[in-house]
Amino acid sequence: MTSRDIFFVSNSVDELGGVTSWSHQMARLFTEHGHRVHVVGITEPDVPQDLGGDLPYPTTTLYDAKPQKLRPVNGVRGRLDPVAAWHRRARAAGMRDQAAKLSAMFRAARPGAVVIVTQVWAMEWVVLADTAGASVIGMSHESYEYTRRTSRYPRVLRYYPEADRMLVLTREDADLWIRHGLDNTGWMPNPLPFMPGEPSPRTEKTVASMGRLTDQKGIDMLLDAWAETAPRHPGWTLRIYGAGEDEEALRRQCTDLGLDGSVAWMGRTNDVPGALRRSSLFVQSSRGEGFPLALMEAMATAVPCVAFDCAPGVRDIIRDGEDGLLAPPGNTSELARRLGQLMADQPLRDRMGEAARVNVQRYVPAEIVRRWEELFAFLER
Repeated sequence: MTSRDIFFVSNSVDELGGVTSWSHQMARLFTEHGHRVHVVGITEPDVPQDLGGDLPYPTTTLYDAKPQKLRPVNGVRGRLDPVAAWHRRARAAGMRDQAAKLSAMFRAARPGAVVIVTQVWAMEWVVLADTAGASVIGMSHESYEYTRRTSRYPRVLRYYPEADRMLVLTREDADLWIRHGLDNTGWMPNPLPFMPGEPSPRTEKTVASMGRLTDQKGIDMLLDAWAETAPRHPGWTLRIYGAGEDEEALRRQCTDLGLDGSVAWMGRTNDVPGALRRSSLFVQSSRGEGFPLALMEAMATAVPCVAFDCAPGVRDIIRDGEDGLLAPPGNTSELARRLGQLMADQPLRDRMGEAARVNVQRYVPAEIVRRWEELFAFLER
């Protein structure tokens, strides 16, 4: 195996969210395999996450202060506005200055270096940098359909065709991007974040949800589903782990639905395995996903999952009817029915939980690292 210089370039080094968790998991794995890793963020995050102690690789944040956001340009008057034009020039000059820092890092790398751009926004700086002699991999950590509904879609079409490889999380999503003109697209699943020695006994009447309290995660829909399920299954509690900008509105919704007695707001947790071991079911109600780490973590802890079938990555991870249950996206009544099915049937929970713990091991880190090594070697040819 060739030892390489590998750069991860993200929006932020320590932004709260799954991409950051994935980046640092892969950075550790590559470091353990003898590579020289550097994690780079464009700017400081609004909400940081605790990365836990000293990291075995360096990190760099390019901007000392956040780059100024540009207002949308509307019509001829907007294009001719001298103040707006000055802001555009100043921001472009600032981007070139920060890209020069990236160029210096990349030029100092050994032959065969790899630049892994984990998020679309970060790619706007990488395309300005000198990447000669390095392989550039541009990643998307969400499904094609979810990206299609966001401002990231035109930026992917603009910035990713020149990358040596665009990498998404499932074969199904790769096929969709290829169909829409990005024939440099491949796919790579996320690795299993952990494999706890002690699985959940699935004896507590507890359903867990984990994720940021934002619109994407669909906690509002989960509360609607729980309002149907909870009265039929007295004694069960929904524990919601996470924080975010929608928390206040979600708590009001919970109260309005009369759910305060059966919903516990747990905040962020630094003990994900412990929280999952105290759960008998896991639920994910997202409007959009990529290849959700939370599902993999729950399954590794032998907790069966119920989720909206909102992305190819979700149905790749959960084998519906074997190790978990899927509901049509956004259908809260069906999500409630599937939750109730498992809440009412202990033998079914146990059977699916044990199957989940076995099946999810197809994503063990050693297998995913092997696939990355094959990709690096292929791109170097």
